[in-house]
Amino acid sequence: MYAQKFLVDVVIRGERRPCPLEWLDQFCMRNFTNSAEFDDTLPTAEGKIEASFCLTPERFAEGLAKWLTQRGKGEGQPVHVEVRPQSTEPMPERDRVKAP
Repeated sequence: MYAQKFLVDVVIRGERRPCPLEWLDQFCMRNFTNSAEFDDTLPTAEGKIEASFCLTPERFAEGLAKWLTQRGKGEGQPVHVEVRPQSTEPMPERDRVKAP
């Protein structure tokens, strides 16, 4: 388990959607990015990653946007990436274990 959880959206031609898991998987592999700072990342689902504290949401968004744009994922337009921390919602009362 990593220290941070991020939600990752891509905006292409004004349309926002969660970043496809395939794109996150490819980007987070060093052989695709040649950058060690993305080594401590783990894509967990479409639009979701976990990362170490060494990586900021801003740096991840910047690197991913550049990489996606270079690979033509924006259909001829720049790809905008928005990354934000995933909020941790409290556990519902019914799921909590109560001490005797």
